[in-house]
Amino acid sequence: MSQCDVALIGLAVMGQNLVLNMADHGFNVAVYNRTYQVTEEFLSGTAQGKSIQGFSDLADLVQSLSKPRKIVILVKAGPAVDAVIDALLPLVDEGDVIVDLGNSHFPDTQRRWERVSPTGVHFVGSGVSGGEEGARTGPSIMPGGDEAAWPLIKPVFQAIAAKVDGQACCEWVGAGGAGHYVKMVHNGIEYGDMQLICEAYQLLHEGLGLDYDELAAVFTEWNTTELDSYLIEITSHILAYRDEDGSPLVESILDTAGQKGTGKWTGISALDLGMPVSLIGESVFSRCLSALKDERVGASKVLTGPAPMIEVEDRAAFINDVKLALFASKIISYAQGYMLLREASEEYNWSLNYGAIALMWRGGCIIRSQFLDNIKEAFDKNPELSNLLLDDFFKAQIDRCQASWRRVVQSAVGSGIPTPCFATALAFYDGYRRDRLPANLLQAQRDYFGAHTYERTDRPRGEFFHTNWTGKGGDVSSQTYNV
Repeated sequence: MSQCDVALIGLAVMGQNLVLNMADHGFNVAVYNRTYQVTEEFLSGTAQGKSIQGFSDLADLVQSLSKPRKIVILVKAGPAVDAVIDALLPLVDEGDVIVDLGNSHFPDTQRRWERVSPTGVHFVGSGVSGGEEGARTGPSIMPGGDEAAWPLIKPVFQAIAAKVDGQACCEWVGAGGAGHYVKMVHNGIEYGDMQLICEAYQLLHEGLGLDYDELAAVFTEWNTTELDSYLIEITSHILAYRDEDGSPLVESILDTAGQKGTGKWTGISALDLGMPVSLIGESVFSRCLSALKDERVGASKVLTGPAPMIEVEDRAAFINDVKLALFASKIISYAQGYMLLREASEEYNWSLNYGAIALMWRGGCIIRSQFLDNIKEAFDKNPELSNLLLDDFFKAQIDRCQASWRRVVQSAVGSGIPTPCFATALAFYDGYRRDRLPANLLQAQRDYFGAHTYERTDRPRGEFFHTNWTGKGGDVSSQTYNV
């Protein structure tokens, strides 16, 4: 047997497709699965005749690799990853590379990196997006961890990654848990994008009365515009798909959404870092609300509201309004995501390259879309850009869409059709563009009941004051301004 270039542990669907992708690009791949029968079935099936060798023993797998060894782990996130690392560390040498390519939470990746690095073994935590099809034909890959590993894994990862304009959708992200953090934010934006599309669908179907043939045609047309993206494309396919009886299949799918947690992780991280990533948070809560199916069915028989019909004089004009509202809200989603990346980069000393992240998301991944090029251009022009909304291109797009956006939210509220992400995106925009918000009253309330102090507009920032609002509270202030 010839020595292998790379090993992959974990032969579920994603693992098998990545191995086949590697083999297609000329790499000799060693594979291992905890259940050897899975390995045998893979080798005698789709892997037959390819440069893939299977092993039933981890030690033999490690010994089959050329040095420095490159070992990719693709098992269920959580304790299973730690168990594989524990099993590998006694078998590998200083300078070898262990890559966790699973859907790990970034604090776990940070912890593993801190644990493995002192041994001299290079640890990488890498996000990967694109599902099983992307794994087979070219995913988006977001590696981070020990940067010394990058030159060793770069030839493999960039070879198998998606390509856009000849550029691989894979670049080094940063130290520690940066790779999995970027993937987490990617998934959070994905949650937002999907919810926004669902709200557009409900507005057009329930509010405007479009049938499924009309809906499929609208989304197909939208995919030739500024909304050109993977999610819009697959939505057009889904809306056109018919069940065995000829009815739209989507109508027969229960309206309760599942989730694997990455959107929730994004929201929790945003709260931890004090970033108002409201659209992603609202998209997670929308899934939670959808899961209350039995309660909603009961409530629908008791609670009242307007009929979900939107009366318009020009149906085509309203459809265009929904398109522009969707586009504007999508811009807000990405702007909030990049705000979170910026804050995390500062908090964890990652020095994230925001333009490069946009390039990695242009192909292979679920949120790939046309305007990621515009995000790259925005950060090329100003690497210190604090918010995408301040870039000339995105400011102009919001200005172009704003009247439509407001009309759509007003129509939705008037007809009782829930559009939580359209509305929260607009509320964020209106809050962000204001030089004064009502938090002055909020601070007065906090000082009144808890002596938490406040700053004054006529004094330098950083000076704090307390008022004895009732004449009975005393002059002692709290030391918990940010509590």
